[in-house]
Formats: sequence, C-alpha cells, structure tokens
Amino acid sequence: MSEPIVLGIESTCDETAAAVVQGRTLISNVVASSMDEHARYGGVIPEIASRAHAEAFVPCVSKALADANMTLSDVDAIAVSAGPGLAGCLAVGVSGAKSLAWAANKPIYGINHVIGHIAVTQLQFGPFPKDTLALIVSGGHTSLLHVEDVARHIDVVGTTLDDAAGECFDKVARLLGFPYPGGPHIDRHAQLGNPHAIKVPQGLTQGKAGQQHPYDFSFSGVKTAVARWIEQQQAEGNEIPIDDVCASLADSVATVLAKKAMRGCEQYGSKTLIVGGGFSANSQLRAKLLEVGAKHGVEVRIPQIKLCTDNGTMVAMLGVNLVESGVKPSEPDFAIDSAMPLTKISM
Repeated sequence: MSEPIVLGIESTCDETAAAVVQGRTLISNVVASSMDEHARYGGVIPEIASRAHAEAFVPCVSKALADANMTLSDVDAIAVSAGPGLAGCLAVGVSGAKSLAWAANKPIYGINHVIGHIAVTQLQFGPFPKDTLALIVSGGHTSLLHVEDVARHIDVVGTTLDDAAGECFDKVARLLGFPYPGGPHIDRHAQLGNPHAIKVPQGLTQGKAGQQHPYDFSFSGVKTAVARWIEQQQAEGNEIPIDDVCASLADSVATVLAKKAMRGCEQYGSKTLIVGGGFSANSQLRAKLLEVGAKHGVEVRIPQIKLCTDNGTMVAMLGVNLVESGVKPSEPDFAIDSAMPLTKISM
C-alpha cells in the first residue's frame, strides 16, 4: 500500500469533523462546530455538545466522502479520536466510526486526539526529523513531548500542573467581560496594547520551583495575578486598560512557552519544534516562537490556522502514519478513554 487513504473522524469537544487524507495529501476536510450553542453558558456543556455531534456526524462524514469523490469502499482505514476528551462526545464519534468500519469491513484505529495535533503538520512540512520536540497548547493541554516515532513512541517531557494556557486565557477573558471563547478576543486586543504595561508573572520559571520543573507549565498563578490587579484597579476607581492587560498577559504566556520549548530542544539536541493545538492559533505565541526559534537555530513548524483547532485531518493523518508503520488496528470493541495518556498513541 503506497499511499493509504484514511477517513478521519473527530468529536472530542465541540467540533464534529471528518476528513480524507491520502498519504501526505489532504483530499477533503469538513468541520461543524457547536460553539455558538455553548457561548451563552460561558463554556462547553457536554450534553449539548454530544447532541450536536449526533446530529452532525452523518452530514459531516457524507460531505467529506463526497468532497473527496469517494465512498467508504475507497478508503483503506478509518481513524477516530478515542481520547482524551469529553466522554459523551467521544462516545458519539467512536460508536459512529465503529458502525462505518463494521459496515464497510474496514480496519479502525482509535487514536489519541492530542497526538493528532502533531501528526497534521506533516501535510505542510513533511516528515519529522530525528529528535523532534512538540509543544501542545490547547484549552486543556499544555505539554512538551519528545517524538521518537509519531506512530509508535512518544515521551512526555513536560506537562501542565494546573491551568493550561487556553484555560488561563478563557478565565481572564471572563473577568474582562469577553464572551466565550475568550482566547480570540484577548488575541485581538493584545495586538493593540503594550505588552510591558503590566508586570505579569511567568509561572515556573524562577527560583526553586523553576529548577524543579524546568519543562512543566503552570498558569493558575498568572491568572490569579491578573485577576488581583484588575480587582485593585476597580477598587481604586481606575479604568481598566483592556488592550494593555491582554497584551501583557499574552506576552507573559508566550514567553514562558517559548523559553521552556527552547530549553527542551537544547536538552534533546532538537533542531525542530512542532506546535499544535487550538491555542497555537494565537498570534502572539506564533510570533514569539518563530522569533525565539530563529535565535536558537530551531525550525518552528506551526500549522495553518484551520488545522490548529480540532479537525478530522489531524485524525486521518495520524491514521495514515499508523497504517504505514504497520501498527495493528484497534480491536472492534475498543473503549474510549477520556483521560488517554499522551504516551498512548492508539488503542
């Protein structure tokens, strides 16, 4: 099989997505989001998201196949996100994918959604060099990974001890009165502000804590410090300089992520950093990583915006890697794992 054709299905949170990838070529990519339905609640409601997945599953898969001018009989395998994610949402996608695999007699791979964020960069940048590091930044995950083999072996170098970068942004956005999701609003305002206007701490970079956790991340204290500063200004009757708050927060978070990623690259002798996850769409982070990467002689591979957020393409691409590497398909009765460890690539 020279260029396997894989149908990828994604349903971990509030995006229902399906895509077809052949080898390293994206054939079709369809995404249906239920984000607007969650905005009024200030966050994703699992029951609403699960129902939205059930409604969008067939239309998304049908359109992905139609856009690719294919039927199920044309694909070599089906890949579906089996974790980590919201249990009810995962159950919809996995049960649907299992039904398709059974009906078409196709092998199925239950894959790690987070590792998919790494795999998708191959569509733009090609294969992974040896000793590649990956920085995963999303709403629930901030992790630094060493990619020995994207289909077989990944090690965790550093991880989030409390709030992930995306969670920190969403919580501060709520304090500033931005609607959910808050990240894009902070991004836009940060582009207009002074990143040095407010002193925002850089979590786990100083003192004993920084030495004990050189590659781990903590943004809970960052969120608290910004919240206390806002409360103090309000108590004194001062107007909140929203642009400056956003710029200072964004610069602090981006600086920490870049510093620790480059330290990891130095430790592992890596000249390539893969960046993935929804938060990698943040413009301050993208600019900071490219700037710091250039100074350290590290090639920073950040996917195009449409492939940063959850999508079926990343699932299909990881599925292609598994097929090409001869990894055994998942058993037909494999279970979902809402807390799937990042060292586990497929079920």
